[in-house]
Amino acid sequence: MKLLQFFRKVAFAEGLSYLVLLFLAMPLKYIWDIPQAVRVVGMIHGVLFILYIWILIRVWINRKWKFSRATIAVIASLLPFGTMMFDSTLKHESLE
Repeated sequence: MKLLQFFRKVAFAEGLSYLVLLFLAMPLKYIWDIPQAVRVVGMIHGVLFILYIWILIRVWINRKWKFSRATIAVIASLLPFGTMMFDSTLKHESLE
């Protein structure tokens, strides 16, 4: 599998885990007093975030991205739906 395609898959998984953390696990913890969901989903999201950043650095070097593009990728990982929106810019690049 090409590095950029792998990055896109990791980005999707990281973004999805962030959404699950924000919109499922956090309400379970703070509304219904079930903190286990945040522990489990938070750990999964943390691992995926570290993997995202690690692969991002590899893609940045491999594809010779500008610093600004890598910065946008980092910012996208901090916003809900951010990695999914950033992925739309990667679709064209992955076809090359």
